[in-house]
Amino acid sequence: MTMALFKQEQGYQPLAARMRPQQLADFAGQEHILSPGKPLFEAMTAGVPHSMILWGAPGTGKTTLARMIAATANAHMEVISAVLSGVKEIRLALDRAKDERHMRQRQTILFVDEVHRFNKVQQDAFLPFIEDGTVIFIGATTENPSFELNNALLSRARVYVLKSLDETALLKIMEQTLCDKERGLGKRNIVLSALQKSRFTVAAEGDARRLLNLLELTLDLLTINSSGQEVLSEDMLAQILQGNVRRFDKGGDSFHEQISVLHKAVRGSAPDAALYWYCRMLDGGCDPLYIARRVVRMASEDIGNADPRALELALNAWDTQERLGSPEGELTLAQAIIYLACAPKSNAVYQAFNAAKAEVLANPGFEVPLHLRNAPTSLLKNLEYGSGYRYAHDEPGAYASGENYFPQELKNKRYYFPVERGMEEKIRQKLDYLRGLDAASINPRYPE
Repeated sequence: MTMALFKQEQGYQPLAARMRPQQLADFAGQEHILSPGKPLFEAMTAGVPHSMILWGAPGTGKTTLARMIAATANAHMEVISAVLSGVKEIRLALDRAKDERHMRQRQTILFVDEVHRFNKVQQDAFLPFIEDGTVIFIGATTENPSFELNNALLSRARVYVLKSLDETALLKIMEQTLCDKERGLGKRNIVLSALQKSRFTVAAEGDARRLLNLLELTLDLLTINSSGQEVLSEDMLAQILQGNVRRFDKGGDSFHEQISVLHKAVRGSAPDAALYWYCRMLDGGCDPLYIARRVVRMASEDIGNADPRALELALNAWDTQERLGSPEGELTLAQAIIYLACAPKSNAVYQAFNAAKAEVLANPGFEVPLHLRNAPTSLLKNLEYGSGYRYAHDEPGAYASGENYFPQELKNKRYYFPVERGMEEKIRQKLDYLRGLDAASINPRYPE
């Protein structure tokens, strides 16, 4: 396949398919990789393609760009979908690539859509053919290649990130479509207001395909005004956009990025931003109970004992969501998120927990000291279990100064360092006072 890829086939084609850019100048967005001086732009201009991974959200132009690369290099193109293709299709594509190379001395671009859906063995199967030059590999993925693709494949391909299209790029695509008389809607006298165009671009969420699909939905809903123009009423536009489901893949990068930024906004004491991302996740169809679980995590990880009420409020919000469901329970989650964002911050508990876990992994399993063991039988008492244990409530201030509850090998270890914020400031003062008593003790458990 070469430039024939861009020719219209007989019969109906969706507007998004008809409006695929035919030349680089028509490609909207992605200036960060398609501007003069950028490696990909220069490679395309010179007609010298290389293996690559195109990583970006749906509708950012991955497939179109791969076709353009093949066209500018005058290369044969084989297209495989990791969703639909199996071993048979892969072998046939590679056989055709071999024929192109040996019989026609022609390069083959092997385009693998949704490449992350292939398992490790399937991904590895391409490596010999990339190395010997049988194919130039272009993989398209919506998922983070660092996590979804093999290192061996990544080492042989350059990764290009395609960004979601901004409003300027989407407006450019819309104008091209409305003006193009051959492939677009230029033969019709369609007039949309600037506000209507802006609402389309917002609803598209950076996805050119979604934008054109929404535009195509309007075609049968247009009415002709007194000037002979085809116009779209506000009521019809509202109905079209109301049925538009926002992009939110709960298993993909968008999901993880949004829960991550919600957590970071809470940690950064930014209640308004935290509330925005919370609402974005709800709007995208995220399960509120998932958010509730993550809010509980935030309460312990980023607030901890600086304000112990944060954990209680987070648990109460989770319980309320389970009891009331949506939308009533979502308000209590909003309350918890705002409280956590405004609360004093401390990750001292989180750091202490990780330090203690690391200590356990790095050392042998030290025995419980004899004085701290229970002695429920005479035999164990004779073995001096519990001998010398000091009952804290019998000591002045209910504190056994100089006592040590660690194994002797770890006697001076510290993991928990309270911050000087919120409740932890008082905790810090108390611990400093108790350590002072230990230092002054005339009978420490483990003398230096």
